[in-house]
Amino acid sequence: MSRPAGRGPVLLRTKAELAAARVGLDPWTAPVVLVPTMGALHAGHRALLRAARAPAGPAGIVIVSIFVNPLQFRPGEDLDRYPRTLDDDLAMCAAEGVRFVFAPSAAEMYPGGKPGVTVDPGPMGQVFEGTFRPGFFGGVLTVVLKLFNVIRPDVAVFGEKDAQQLTLVRRMVRDLDLDIAVESVPIVRDADGLATSSRNGYLSAADRATALALPRALDAGRARSAEGAAAVLAAAHGILRAEPALAVDYVAVVDPGTFSPVPPGQAGPAVIVAAATAGGTRLIDNVPVVLGGDP
Repeated sequence: MSRPAGRGPVLLRTKAELAAARVGLDPWTAPVVLVPTMGALHAGHRALLRAARAPAGPAGIVIVSIFVNPLQFRPGEDLDRYPRTLDDDLAMCAAEGVRFVFAPSAAEMYPGGKPGVTVDPGPMGQVFEGTFRPGFFGGVLTVVLKLFNVIRPDVAVFGEKDAQQLTLVRRMVRDLDLDIAVESVPIVRDADGLATSSRNGYLSAADRATALALPRALDAGRARSAEGAAAVLAAAHGILRAEPALAVDYVAVVDPGTFSPVPPGQAGPAVIVAAATAGGTRLIDNVPVVLGGDP
């Protein structure tokens, strides 16, 4: 294990180093709060790190995992070019009071190669993102469960931008009786309204201008939420049709607990979810709403 120059978190590269760190702090000061990431930390991650301080309290420990998980990338996706900025990530963690950073290699996490046993996300993992990225949620849940097992946190903090992923993690924790509290942090947006993402760096200026139709569509839908799901979708689609350079995968109004599309006439909490590609960069976004009944 190592510590970067100056004050900062202890960098752990292996599960053995993680176990040694636990022995050195036996028992670990509770609570232990985990922020799982794939690195390339940005303002959205900073919000997660700051939110983690609350459940950790003055005596608790915040640990960040940084791991670009190959199980959640299909052939042809951006695994190899996914940004890796460990030095900058460590600097942000140091600034936010993170105690440990666990940054293993793929061989360390999957010593036998692709695992033969993975987590099945069930029907919720086959819709929306699961349709467009087959196997994605199985890869996500498998690595999250492995991180939970090796780190053994009391609390895990996730961002709400990956709304379907967050719902599935909560479902896994419930269904598999994991003794972990899952906390979430609202989406952080750039000044122009685009949800912060490590993939935003792939966007050219023209692509970014195109991509802004996505949050505008969600805002237009939210403004019609009192009229029900049909009005929400009509407003969102109206914005997206005006930006033909944006390739839209889906826009839907879903139940926040099941990710099933909201039926006509249903009132109450819901989430508008959307995914689209600008240039060669695929982006997801969502906004929570409270629906009124359809007329």
